[in-house]
Order: sequence, then C-alpha cells, then structure tokens
Amino acid sequence: MRLVVRVERLSHGRDLPLPAYATPGAVGLDLVAAVPADRPLMLAPGRWAAVPTGLRLAIPEGFEGQVRPRSGLALRHGVTVLNAPGTVDCDYRGELRVLLVNLGPEPFTVRRGLRIAQLVICPVARVRLVETALDPAETARGAGGFGSTGFTTPTDPPSP
Repeated sequence: MRLVVRVERLSHGRDLPLPAYATPGAVGLDLVAAVPADRPLMLAPGRWAAVPTGLRLAIPEGFEGQVRPRSGLALRHGVTVLNAPGTVDCDYRGELRVLLVNLGPEPFTVRRGLRIAQLVICPVARVRLVETALDPAETARGAGGFGSTGFTTPTDPPSP
C-alpha cells in the first residue's frame, strides 16, 4: 500500500524536484532548499534559519510528517535539524520549512537545490488521557527517571 500525500509546488520552488527517495530502501524523502539561486543562505557557526522548501503538503489525517537530519550534512559539516525530528501536523498547510542549525566550526552555505533534510511520513495514534494514580513498581524500571538505566557498555567495568 502506498499512502497518497498531496503536494503543491509554490512559485519559488517550481523548478526544483519533488521530494524523492534516494534508494529503494530509503525511509525518508529528500527535501531540497528553495533559497534563491542568486542569494544562497550562509549559516554561521551556532546560527540557525528556517530554510524554505517551496512546498505545501496535505498529509492525511492519522499521519504526521517528521523532518529529520541528513547524516552526511551532520557528519561532514555539523549541520542538522534544530528541532529534530520536526513535526508536520496533518492540518498544517503552510510552506514546509526546515529549521537548520550549524553546529560545526565553519560557516555553511545552503544553496538552491541542496538536499537539506529528510521527510518521513508516519502513522500516529490519538489518545485519551485518563487521570489515575500510578504504581512505579509495576515496571522493572520503577520510579527511576531520565537516565536511570545508566551509561555503560557491555565492556565497561561496574560502577562503584
């Protein structure tokens, strides 16, 4: 089954390719930058910007879009998605923008057509919260909070 997601190219993105899977096994559709060709976007170290894609989406109800970083940009340049994964709600109809941040030591130039992020469409569950008392002992973790399972690898000696 293939889910249909309607997409509109905005005027500043008409000549750019639609998001596509890079390989048959890819999970994310590559998103490209729709910055003006004559005005690339310079991201100084530590700075971020909402980069336009020139697209609007109509994600079906019961699904969300997740905007995720591209590993190559992160590895080679320290450029990633600031709010990763960024969520695109099914009722959002504005331009899809990617919040890129440069965590690297050098300025990074975002040029028109550069693959800047991946879009993954995922099903979501709607829940109804029911307020009640919870017994922390009902799980193996118990009342342990964030980071309570520790930080060791199988070869690390036990902590004192």
